[in-house]
Amino acid sequence: MDNRIKNGLQCLEDEFGKDRVVQAVQAVKRFEVEIPSWVFGKFGGGRFGGYLPPGCARTIQEKLDDAAFVHKLTGATRSVAMHMLWDFSSDGETGSPETAEKVAFQCRDRNLSIGSVSPTYFLNGSHRGSLSATEQKTRMRFIEQALIAGQIADQFGNGLLTLWLPDGSLYPGQAALGRAFETSKKSLEEICSKLDRRITLLLEYKVFEPGTYSTVIPDWGTAYLLAKHLGENVGVLVDLGHHPHGTNIEQIVARLIREKMKCGFHFNARYAADDDHAVEPNPEMARIFYELVTGRVANNENPDKNWAYMIDQCSGREDRIQAVLHSVDSLQLSLAKAILVDQEVLRRLQDADEIILANRCLNDALILADVRPIVWLARVERNLPPDPVAAYCESGYRVKIEAERV
Repeated sequence: MDNRIKNGLQCLEDEFGKDRVVQAVQAVKRFEVEIPSWVFGKFGGGRFGGYLPPGCARTIQEKLDDAAFVHKLTGATRSVAMHMLWDFSSDGETGSPETAEKVAFQCRDRNLSIGSVSPTYFLNGSHRGSLSATEQKTRMRFIEQALIAGQIADQFGNGLLTLWLPDGSLYPGQAALGRAFETSKKSLEEICSKLDRRITLLLEYKVFEPGTYSTVIPDWGTAYLLAKHLGENVGVLVDLGHHPHGTNIEQIVARLIREKMKCGFHFNARYAADDDHAVEPNPEMARIFYELVTGRVANNENPDKNWAYMIDQCSGREDRIQAVLHSVDSLQLSLAKAILVDQEVLRRLQDADEIILANRCLNDALILADVRPIVWLARVERNLPPDPVAAYCESGYRVKIEAERV
């Protein structure tokens, strides 16, 4: 491995310069991303089957054990995103700040922390809508849940509340589209009026599901309009799987950065719809990271200037721990590639209207560069295993939890 790192770094330095390679190594060292508690537990299993991976976590404590093992191998995942009714509730109906406080102590015992908190809106009672429901009793239930989640995020988390509405319709005529939007907006206004101003609320959008004809917040534009209306502590949450096929997501990122909008990212991958697969180090992901880096919302020495970065995945068939490690690895590779781009050369080519040369300049780093030696070195210098997936496979952890969690 030492020779592979040394020889690989030399090739990268010859092509991109030593300074840029050093910058990429430091960027990988700084990178942090939240991992979701739900990826380790019983949630998921596939939309059309009951399969669960052997050894999946049965309790929040076991979820945290798995998260701690992932952080031990990556050094980049101290923060764990939580869903209120999955992680802070005993009955699945109401959230408990007292339970959240216990979980916060359990996190600290494992060198972890509670990250973003999500109200759990897509369970019993939301089939006719949550914040858009015509029944006031239903709306108040979900408004109250958001406020409790905000209290937990403030007292025990990182002050970040993430919100996705499952509200929509299956057929034209089923719901009044304008009324559903206005009702949701008024519900959000009530939530924001009662949230502590220290809390940042990120609104997630989704093109469809469970509604197939309409969704109340279907796209980044709708989320942006609501965020602008609701105030400075409200922003937009981008999820890779929540767009129509062929959407230029990096362009959306560039727009939101230019508008100076508070934002967050749910990283995952998809092939058909919202598959929630593990992240792959593909050209799209590298292009997204290039916009994040050049927009100065990633790789800042002061992490408060970065967007909020989270993984949101939970597919049915893979080893979930292995899948999360694969995602972290893929994100770090994508970040390293983005750092290698020579922005000055690219700008000159763009200004000179050298279309193909500009494209090749970008692709030299984002597609053709083998940046694994950069990521390996960043880990080795932090006394981490160079390949966390291989380290997991060799650790015996999977055999251990499969035997314990029958």
